[in-house]
Amino acid sequence: MTRRRSGTARAESAPSLFEMETDAPNFAPASSASIDFYEDVGETFPGASASSAIAVSTLTQTAKDVVEGAFPPLWVRGEVSDFKRHRNGHWYFCLRDLSSKLRCVVWSRDQFGIPAAPDDGMQVAALGQLGVYAARGEMQFSIHRMEADGDGLWRKALELTRRRLDADGLLAPERKRPLPRSPRRIAFVTSASGAALRDVVAVLRRRAPGVELVVVHASVQGESAPQELCRALARVARWGGAELVIIGRGGGSREDLWAFNDERVARAVAACPVPTISAVGHEVDITLCDLVADHRAPTPSAAAEAAVVSREELLLTLGAHRQRLVMAMEDCLYLPRNRAQNAASALTTSMSRRLSERHSALAASAGRLNALSPLATLERGYAVARDERGATLTSSTQFAEGQAFTLRLRDGEVDATTRAVRALPETPR
Repeated sequence: MTRRRSGTARAESAPSLFEMETDAPNFAPASSASIDFYEDVGETFPGASASSAIAVSTLTQTAKDVVEGAFPPLWVRGEVSDFKRHRNGHWYFCLRDLSSKLRCVVWSRDQFGIPAAPDDGMQVAALGQLGVYAARGEMQFSIHRMEADGDGLWRKALELTRRRLDADGLLAPERKRPLPRSPRRIAFVTSASGAALRDVVAVLRRRAPGVELVVVHASVQGESAPQELCRALARVARWGGAELVIIGRGGGSREDLWAFNDERVARAVAACPVPTISAVGHEVDITLCDLVADHRAPTPSAAAEAAVVSREELLLTLGAHRQRLVMAMEDCLYLPRNRAQNAASALTTSMSRRLSERHSALAASAGRLNALSPLATLERGYAVARDERGATLTSSTQFAEGQAFTLRLRDGEVDATTRAVRALPETPR
């Protein structure tokens, strides 16, 4: 009992580890306490004497077991410094504050839960397990999760991926394809149990009930979401029956939507052989899938409205097209109609002028013919003698005494008989 009480007293009066390291006069009491401890346990206790000395690996492994058993997983806040990325994929750095620093490691297998590697000088909060690296006898903090103040890590990861996609030309506006005007079959890559599917189905039933919607199920959040989304897009490409692809989900937190910022998913959307619409979250949420898709919709309902045209809009569009077609036809016929009208007017004028000229010429010819007509001669008091056959008798030599003939006068004929024939003397011309 006395030995136990004295041991308790020695433990209560023993200096702390910090005091032993920083205050030299306290070394002697610590050595005395150790001697008393060795007297209690005996020289056969491991490490109590030179003959029972333990191996370095035994000591470091024991320290590892003690430290890891004493500390549960903890969140630790500090500033990142001396960051190094090892060739095997592990991250090594220190977390420090004004007076201390802690060696940290992030194993490659634990990096899936961290959006991006931290930068030197970044303030972070890290969840990990305090332990000892037995091979070197160094204490280190194995980190499983990390969050930066604000959205530093998320923003950095997003920016790095965006730069890689931009370098490959996947964000170029000229590569965007137009959406089909009236698709008959649409593939929707989303969760079959999500609210986004119900919203899209409701919009399609209202606007275009004849359109076929094919749901390609994939997880839209969690660790397996990127791989499932990529596999779903690959199935759509192999199928080849869709004219349009919608990929998306409803709203959620940044972590819930992060699968649509995954580089693999963004590249799969960009490589889709048919036009794509990305509808992730709400209007304020913009993901990398939104940037590489041919069209970005703020919500799944808006994606369905952009994918199809309602019957009312179609009728209005057809009416507008008809009006433009009529106006275009009128414009096309305006100049030919004017040319035809001008040609008809010129032809009418020319024909009128030609007819007037011909009428005048005909009247002049008629006047000349009338002046030369025998009827006109008869009108002036002359007569024309004709024989029985109707031949005109123009000379006295054609008459004989007792010959019957007919005289044609202005207003009739007279039958006559020749009594005598007398020739007139010739007159000079």
